[in-house]
Amino acid sequence: MGAPETAGSPVLVLDALGPAGPYRSGTRQDITDVTGAVVAELSLAPTLYVNRAMKALHQAVPLPAADRAAALARAGELFRGAELGGLTVRDYQRAVTRVSGLPASVVATATLTCAERVSRTAGSTALARPAGAVADWRDPLARTGRALWTRRGEVLAVHVPGNHPGTHGFWPEALALGYRVAVRPAAREPFTAHRLVHALRAAGFGDDHVVLLPCGHEAADALVRAADLAYGGDEVIRAYADDPGVLSLRPGRSKILITADTDWRDHLDMIVDSVARHAGTGCVNATAVLVEGDPAEPAGAIAERLAALPSLPPDDDKACLPVQHVKAARAMEKFVLDRAQGSRAWLGGTGFVDELGDGSAVLRPVVHQVDSAGAPQVGVEVPFPCVWVAPWSRDDGIEPLRDTLVLTVVTEDEALVDALVDEPTISNVHIGAHPTHWHRPGLPHDGHLGEFLMRSKTVYHRIAAEA
Repeated sequence: MGAPETAGSPVLVLDALGPAGPYRSGTRQDITDVTGAVVAELSLAPTLYVNRAMKALHQAVPLPAADRAAALARAGELFRGAELGGLTVRDYQRAVTRVSGLPASVVATATLTCAERVSRTAGSTALARPAGAVADWRDPLARTGRALWTRRGEVLAVHVPGNHPGTHGFWPEALALGYRVAVRPAAREPFTAHRLVHALRAAGFGDDHVVLLPCGHEAADALVRAADLAYGGDEVIRAYADDPGVLSLRPGRSKILITADTDWRDHLDMIVDSVARHAGTGCVNATAVLVEGDPAEPAGAIAERLAALPSLPPDDDKACLPVQHVKAARAMEKFVLDRAQGSRAWLGGTGFVDELGDGSAVLRPVVHQVDSAGAPQVGVEVPFPCVWVAPWSRDDGIEPLRDTLVLTVVTEDEALVDALVDEPTISNVHIGAHPTHWHRPGLPHDGHLGEFLMRSKTVYHRIAAEA
């Protein structure tokens, strides 16, 4: 497989990576860049191939825990800089930038972030284990009776969304825990999954321990059914949302709350950074800002800052906004403007698509002010810098802040913080002027993945006293 270049270069073929090695199917899906040009062809595995691959995963025996930890550390380093699947890291980053429309700087940062998460996976999974549980029944503590942290199954199916390369930094935790993993890459951006599976195999995981299975809907459904557990965020996973063996990724709807005992002006940098970092495409980007008091002035200040961001092609070093094919961009524009009816537009109210003349378009920032914290727009999340600014009062309580992945709350009110921390539908709370996108390895993203993959069982291992 050669490196992607400019228009006119050979089209890449991304093979499925099965338990017996690469598999090139006669059925392929075109992967296009933001101008509509075909960059790659993704081999689609048929249902029969998927079923055979899943059977091989079930039959495989996991590596010892220490070997798994060492392999993950090596895989992170390989992902960071090695040539994998015929692509150097620069080739890989250019391909991701072209097809996703994410700015090159965002992709470069995501490469390092994903590599660090994978390298530190074994340590991160250990932090998810209950303090009273042991990881091995041979642990001397088990001799007096102990909880053992053990897998709920043996094979995990992963359907990773393609909105950002960083989403791939979490599922390798399953390998650290001894699962064998089947990954269905997103057609929107399959290069990261392809590169990571190559890195994991080169680092020591067997071909029958981690596989890449691009496939259509019928085969994807078979992949979920053949796995013990499934995890991800595409439409196939969402169809199994009520199945306890399926963990469906939710929208982020991340928010910022600033109460009247603080001055929003002191935190404007943090607010804008929360909205626009990662080109505004992440589930951890702020989509709503709630202010105790009149939201007009902060909305205007946010709009002024975001309006200064330039419209540039994604491969420009100074690009900071996402780019899509113009048809997709116009559809997104209609979606947002339809939902903005009744709000006050501070930025992007008459349109926000900036065509670049090559079939692609920049999604420029949008700022709207709504009348109440309970306005339906507060729950609208889109993959570019789009923020809804709303008034909030003590009478509103925490109801408007529910169903939030990350909430940054800037307040002196500890009773309010207590209520927000206790609210089960708020996954993460940042207390003080910390951007919503802040994270580090070892901390839960939307809970620890290990909470879904593992359970505790009692083990009592009594050893007769030596004579």
